[in-house]
Amino acid sequence: MERVTLQTIADRVGVSRTTVSNAFSRPDQLNEELRRRILEVASELGYPGPHPAARTLRRGRAGVIGVIFTEALSYAFADSYAVGFLRGLASVAEQSGTGVHLIGWPSPDAAEEVIGDAVVDGFCLFSPEGHPLVETVLRRRLPVVTVDYPYVEGVPFVGIDDRTAARRAAEHVLGLGHRRVAVLGVQPVTGRTNRDWLDLDRPGDLRFGAGRARLAGYRDACEAVGLAWSEVAVGRTPNDRELARQAAARLLDADPRPTVVLAPTDEVAFAVLDVAAQRGIEVPRDLSVIGFDDVPAAAPAGLTTVRQPIAEKGTTAGRLLLQPSRSETAPCVLMETDLVVRRTTAPPGAGA
Repeated sequence: MERVTLQTIADRVGVSRTTVSNAFSRPDQLNEELRRRILEVASELGYPGPHPAARTLRRGRAGVIGVIFTEALSYAFADSYAVGFLRGLASVAEQSGTGVHLIGWPSPDAAEEVIGDAVVDGFCLFSPEGHPLVETVLRRRLPVVTVDYPYVEGVPFVGIDDRTAARRAAEHVLGLGHRRVAVLGVQPVTGRTNRDWLDLDRPGDLRFGAGRARLAGYRDACEAVGLAWSEVAVGRTPNDRELARQAAARLLDADPRPTVVLAPTDEVAFAVLDVAAQRGIEVPRDLSVIGFDDVPAAAPAGLTTVRQPIAEKGTTAGRLLLQPSRSETAPCVLMETDLVVRRTTAPPGAGA
């Protein structure tokens, strides 16, 4: 079957190709009767409309921003922190009539194609620390904003001081008297490994991942009270509740058992609480647990955690991306955090 083009329709209606193009992309340029006739003929011939890429090229914008996730795309729908962030970003996009294109974590080999072919007006990088796609994105020379990590010179950044927030969380439980401390650190769900994920002395907190920044904060607090980091049980887990249960089980089955677990996210903290309940370990008498994020489920669970402005991160990132600053210096927005003390932390009890 012969391919139907704008010229095919123009010949059938008896108008110019430009007039047919205007019927699809600039309807205000035609009277209603002529536009209706053109669309009827297009429908009869099975013409679906101009190719999106061609339309984008003509307009000079796609009307879409790309959000690249650290994890697999399913993470965006399963993790409460990611959902809250997306809700905030989407609210800003809606106000400007802009769509959101979610992009899962591509392999290094596929990054060039995935990023290069993305028809978007800009990118929001959601914690893609240590991945070559960062350089690939920058080569597109589109507006970019990074969230959480990494900090890139000259690129707008939105995040928190993870190290300081984690230190305050650890100071809370250490102040209660805990010294048998266990810590969980996050590794990606996608199975990527980072050999230096425990290198806590890399300079510049904003230049390495949130997980390591939080570990560094926990270490800071421990060493300040004379507890050597070598005496702290450190485990690693993806930010996935089921897999985190396995890591939590290894910590809680140790002898002697820790009296407190510092979790890098609320999702991991919930997994620790699940395992403790399965083993009959009473929280907080026998075990204190502290999380990070303060997702909606944290308050009903009574979880002590670090509260960060999740949705506000999204709205701020959206505004920076859609309303670029005219300042010569790219904004670096560090938001405030709070320690929220609930019922999962207490001084070591009789079970200690």
